[in-house]
Amino acid sequence: MPLCVIVTRDVEARYRGFLGSAMLELSPGVYANPRMTKGVRERIWNVLSDWHQQLGRGSITMCWADANAPGAMGLKTLGEPPKDIVEHESILLVRRHLSSPPEQD
Repeated sequence: MPLCVIVTRDVEARYRGFLGSAMLELSPGVYANPRMTKGVRERIWNVLSDWHQQLGRGSITMCWADANAPGAMGLKTLGEPPKDIVEHESILLVRRHLSSPPEQD
């Protein structure tokens, strides 16, 4: 039962009430539970995913200790900003999408 952390940004108030019922809110939008089972974590993620699909606002990131995952950390994200989590030499890296520079005249 590893530590699970969820970070929300620019989401509706319903997320705060829901996550606060299962986790400790350490700071606005940052939730943690030191002993969350995989089943509970997956059920919470399913609710968050459904709501995010319906409401389409903000971003949510969930991470937890996972010895079998790259970098020994499980990670799921929803929403903005667009970025990819990639494995490189057994560690996780964040690859952000860069916009093209404006054309010069």
